[in-house]
Amino acid sequence: MEARLYNKSEKNYVNCFLCAHHCKIADGKRGICGVRENKGGTLYTLVYGKVIAQHIDPIEKKPFFQFQSGSRSYSIATVGCNFRCLHCQNFEISQMPKDQKKILGEDVTPEEIIHEALETGCQSISYTYTEPTIFFEFAYDCMKLAKEKGLKNNFVTNGFMTKECLDEMKGLLDAANVDVKAFTEEFYKRVCGARLAPVLESIEHMRKLGIWVEITTLIIPTQNDSEDELRQIAKWIYKTDKTMPWHLSAFYPTYKLNNLPRTPVYIIDRAREIGFEEGLLYVYTGNVPGDIGESTYCYNCKEKIIERFGFYVKRNLVKDSKCPYCEVKIDGVGL
Repeated sequence: MEARLYNKSEKNYVNCFLCAHHCKIADGKRGICGVRENKGGTLYTLVYGKVIAQHIDPIEKKPFFQFQSGSRSYSIATVGCNFRCLHCQNFEISQMPKDQKKILGEDVTPEEIIHEALETGCQSISYTYTEPTIFFEFAYDCMKLAKEKGLKNNFVTNGFMTKECLDEMKGLLDAANVDVKAFTEEFYKRVCGARLAPVLESIEHMRKLGIWVEITTLIIPTQNDSEDELRQIAKWIYKTDKTMPWHLSAFYPTYKLNNLPRTPVYIIDRAREIGFEEGLLYVYTGNVPGDIGESTYCYNCKEKIIERFGFYVKRNLVKDSKCPYCEVKIDGVGL
């Protein structure tokens, strides 16, 4: 299928502006993502409808804690990614086009995705597991149908898409959980093969478009775990929009970063404290079940208003987006 968001150039080159890499692709070659190929001066997506993973997940697993909390989401992915993170937990599918030189997936139509989501009682479609930007054309067609059927759409993303890509999804994309993987360009270049600045610009543009945004930072020992760097992230979130929830997750050795240890829980807890010290309203600890940081507390009266264990909501006291104790507004969508 012909791709979108590109233009033709001289000598059968094409310029792709789907993501911030802005690949200039020669005839017969592919972009950095490995799934967009120039064939005779026309850019094609190689993953349209080729779904490599589809599951029904709690929305909290994405993680979204203040977007349709307690609901289920129909989650899909194709292979491919425009990053090459050394610690990728889904590297078998995200890096398949580059590491294994192949593209696998079950042929599925947008209509089938929406049908399955409705049949299984899901309230949203999550474009997740790999980077959804790289299967934009398929995601876009699914999002249009989902909207018609009353389903929400969300991206779990590295945030490296262009403004043009985000503008195409205006009115279709309801929420995004964006990875802010670190706060230095050096980390992004060395660990991810990308840049930080476009990610921050994407988050700012998402908020302008009315997209609900939650942010996740995976804290990796010796790489991005200093108090100074974590404080810089918190300060930036506060300056951009202090209502954006910040999720802090523990690193587990995987892929090409097997030499590093797991993240100690005390570092995750300290990062949460830093978030609150910098004025953020909602800060969560992610994959540490039983930790105090997985529940939602009212920023005004400090009472627990949504109780969670792992990815599951045990009790939700929020009514009409208000704290039941002090009636202050609790930010989010469909709480």
